[in-house]
Amino acid sequence: MTKIQLGLIGDNIKASRAPILHRLCGQMTGLDVSYDRLIPKDMAMDFDAVFEHAKSNGFAGVNVTLPYKERVVEKLIIEDQDVARIGAVNTVVFTPEGPKGYNTDFTGFVQGYRNQFGDMNPGRVVMFGAGGVGKAVAFGLKRLKAEEIIFIERDEAKAQELADAVNASTKGVSKARVGSMDDLATADGVINCTPLGMVGYGGSPVPEGQFPAAKWAFDAVYTPVYTPFVGQAEAAGTEVMSGYELYYFQGVDAYEIFTGVHLDDHETLRARLLETPDDQVA
Repeated sequence: MTKIQLGLIGDNIKASRAPILHRLCGQMTGLDVSYDRLIPKDMAMDFDAVFEHAKSNGFAGVNVTLPYKERVVEKLIIEDQDVARIGAVNTVVFTPEGPKGYNTDFTGFVQGYRNQFGDMNPGRVVMFGAGGVGKAVAFGLKRLKAEEIIFIERDEAKAQELADAVNASTKGVSKARVGSMDDLATADGVINCTPLGMVGYGGSPVPEGQFPAAKWAFDAVYTPVYTPFVGQAEAAGTEVMSGYELYYFQGVDAYEIFTGVHLDDHETLRARLLETPDDQVA
């Protein structure tokens, strides 16, 4: 059985189920997959040293998450111009030519949206956060032909930079701009791409009592799946796509990039993921 060593670099990843997903994918496709959490602080290294450690110690590739998705870009060969515009990478493959970067948050969001909402146009979308996952989701919205994308972000310069990048892209018809809480009331869709709601981070970016009667909502957080943001959306009568869908589709896409093996038995994989606790892959 072919052995493939993979990993995840990030700071707040002890609750991540990425190792389980990739190991199960390996079992279902006849590969012996190991997948390690690589936490710089716990390894007494900085991000650069952890990246070099993986590159030099037999890893086929790594996923990269908060807060390193943008920082890793300078180390990579990025062949897809959409990913280059996003300026953030979550999947790295170590090749003889050098490490190559991909963004399966981007592709995973598009797949997850279509799986959940079908052909519904995203409409006018308010998105909180303009970091790594926010950039991927914004370009996903562009690909889905959202009418307007409005960013609410504490760092307005960062939000404006993302709006400019989205507007410069020729794929899709969306217009993007920086907005404020005033835009929330008339949103068709509301998205949380901040860490708020993650294990270790509290709260929601939407103030209590201000969640609009939107058509749909998405929370990029998936640990836990049920977040304060999801609770607010459900209370407002809004259909919610959880972060689990992004976790699932970006993970399956990344597995195919890492291994070159396509997995299409989603029903079995989803069932096994739900049945498998913690890191126990039977």
